[in-house]
Amino acid sequence: MDKTVRMYTDFGEMKADECRYWQSRPAHERIDAVDEMIEVAYALKGWKIEPDVPRLQRPFVRLPCPWS
Repeated sequence: MDKTVRMYTDFGEMKADECRYWQSRPAHERIDAVDEMIEVAYALKGWKIEPDVPRLQRPFVRLPCPWS
């Protein structure tokens, strides 16, 4: 784990560095991070995610593609 302390003078520079970091990580690690954030968001609302409940497998609404 990288424990380097970085000082930023510009918010845009910080966000660019954060994007570069996440783009350098493998896909499975990014998906795990998103899953963890979702679990934390549910916990903050006092909800519990049931492990074996079927999830939505496709989008709610299909939008027309303007270029096709």
